[in-house]
Amino acid sequence: MTLTQSLFVIGLLIAASAFFSMAEISLAAARRLRLRQLVDEGDLRAERVLRVQDQPGDYFTVVQIGQNAVAILGGIVGEGALSPYFSALMELWVSSSTAQTVGFLASFTLITSLFILFSDLFPKRLGMARPERLAVALVQPMAWCITLLRPVVWLYSRAADVLFRVLGLSSLRDDRITSDDILATMEAGARAGVLAAREQQVITNVFELDTRMVSSAMSPRDRVAFFLRDEPDSVIRLRIAAEPFSTYPVCERDIDHVVGYVDAKDLFQRVLNNQPISLRDDTLVRKVLIVPDRLTLSEVLEQFRQAHEDFAVIVNEYSLVVGVVTLNDVMSTVMGDLVGAADEELIVRRDENSWLIDGV
Repeated sequence: MTLTQSLFVIGLLIAASAFFSMAEISLAAARRLRLRQLVDEGDLRAERVLRVQDQPGDYFTVVQIGQNAVAILGGIVGEGALSPYFSALMELWVSSSTAQTVGFLASFTLITSLFILFSDLFPKRLGMARPERLAVALVQPMAWCITLLRPVVWLYSRAADVLFRVLGLSSLRDDRITSDDILATMEAGARAGVLAAREQQVITNVFELDTRMVSSAMSPRDRVAFFLRDEPDSVIRLRIAAEPFSTYPVCERDIDHVVGYVDAKDLFQRVLNNQPISLRDDTLVRKVLIVPDRLTLSEVLEQFRQAHEDFAVIVNEYSLVVGVVTLNDVMSTVMGDLVGAADEELIVRRDENSWLIDGV
């Protein structure tokens, strides 16, 4: 084989090794979410890549067979093609035996460097930079290689399966997305400037709804403004002025016997219309939502959704009231300082004869 032919064969072997390197790294690095987007856009090759990711055994077997075979052939061809020339060159300065040794080392170093650079480092970096694009482009050629080497692939794949079973390991890829994965993605997006710090915090707070208990967001018992059901009109009016909130529990005898709640807007409609206020009026007092203090904030939100309410009384295991919570309280844990405490005060007394009432 002439030098030109040998160099041509070495080039083909480097190209083949680069192909297998890109096929390997692109499949491993391809993001399933992005591949599913490509499937939705009509790219059937992406669907095939997803199937290969679910069962990658035969695929990686072909990659390893190809890379190892090419590396061995490259060493044989390279040593036979280049060593004589390096040896002849070195004989100008050193003895023949030394020249042969130096020629072999020079040939080995050159061939190894070419393979490391052009069949390993460069293609793998390229595969990491464009994993989905290369994975869908190379999946069909790799399928042809799997078909061509089917007997050898079957032998090595079954041997690998036996090893997995003996060691008690699973060969299936687990692509379940957890909340930690999403939080890590958000953190990466925040570092890249795609996600603002405030937006990241809001999303993080959403995930904390599943772990934070309702007691962390409620107004505690000693801060709850409530009415007794038999309180007279004058006391109710004074209480509204002294403690202006949007919602008030209505109780019998004490706070631990809640019978309903009254909306401040309903009270002020009666005040503005010069109507008397009586909490014995069932049209004024609404049915209250009672929830246990062991619920998480996400469970409280579900209770609000099912009951179509935005106010609840929190009780402990002894049915004693420990506090109240509103939808605004829960949303404050999500939005942080975007929802201020002033939002709770929908009624503000400006002077003796003037009130400011939120119309929402």
